[in-house]
Amino acid sequence: MKKITLKDIALYFDVSISTVSKAVNDSHEISRELKQRIQEYAKAHHYKPNKLALNLLNRSTKTIGVIVPNILNYFFVQVLYGIEKVANENGYNIISCISDESYEKESKTLEFLDSGTVDGLIISLAEETQVKERMEGLREITESQIPLVLFDRVSDLIECDKVIVDDFEAGYKTTKFFFNLGCRNVAFVSPIGKSSVGKLRLSGYKKALEEAGIPFDEKLVVNFTPKDDLDLLMSFLLNYKSIDGILGLDEITAVKILHIVKSRGYNVPKDVSIVGFTNGQLSQYVTPSLTMVSQHGKFIGEKAAELLIKRIQNPDRPFETKVVKTSLLVRDSTKKLQ
Repeated sequence: MKKITLKDIALYFDVSISTVSKAVNDSHEISRELKQRIQEYAKAHHYKPNKLALNLLNRSTKTIGVIVPNILNYFFVQVLYGIEKVANENGYNIISCISDESYEKESKTLEFLDSGTVDGLIISLAEETQVKERMEGLREITESQIPLVLFDRVSDLIECDKVIVDDFEAGYKTTKFFFNLGCRNVAFVSPIGKSSVGKLRLSGYKKALEEAGIPFDEKLVVNFTPKDDLDLLMSFLLNYKSIDGILGLDEITAVKILHIVKSRGYNVPKDVSIVGFTNGQLSQYVTPSLTMVSQHGKFIGEKAAELLIKRIQNPDRPFETKVVKTSLLVRDSTKKLQ
């Protein structure tokens, strides 16, 4: 069966397409009698509104675009959940895209979303974008006056609303936690070493070392990429020095570290204490359960969506930056406090 369109209904009643659109949307601008006839005809012929056509008339898509760098990181899954919750409560849908840490992929996605597809954008920058400091795509978005919120991985080069985690404090406090357990040789293992988040956590780690009077040892910092063999890098680390604490910068990394350390015959937490970032399902159900730094991803997603919707409704309001504190969830992978 051929799908009936606004144009078909307009031809039948010999009125404009705009009149039909107003009638099916129950506008008070159309007489009650004509509106009723058009609505009955549309219903009888199983008319379904063409969202794109309505968007062009209304200048609104009721859709929010979201770009995240890595969907395998449970933090971003939690953020997406928070965004979708608030978006749906406010009558918005979301289009979620993954940049895969690639500047080029992020740029192409921005081009697609800049074509009137969405009412606003929520983005966490790809690592490659941050390294290259290439913000042309984002500048075009802001110049097009498309509302934008950056979260987690942000840039000072772009003026917009932002939701950030206090990553410096997270790195600092977590390292101090290791020292309070009696650990002295604390390794820092990061798959996001070139991102703003990874750099801030490392700065916090260094600050805690300095305060404790422990010299910074660059061989205790392991930055790796998906192409690297983490098993091999961990072997070098464990052979280098008697490591008694390891901080992994995301959940999957922490779980892999736990597996590698245990397979080498170490007892966790008696010999080595391990802490990871992002409180997901994996960390709770491995043995021993992992102590984790919670970044409150769902809350960050909710705040980002709230800021974006406020910006859509009121484009002239001052930009806001919301800072979210982390919290430590102590489980069985760390020694008891001394």
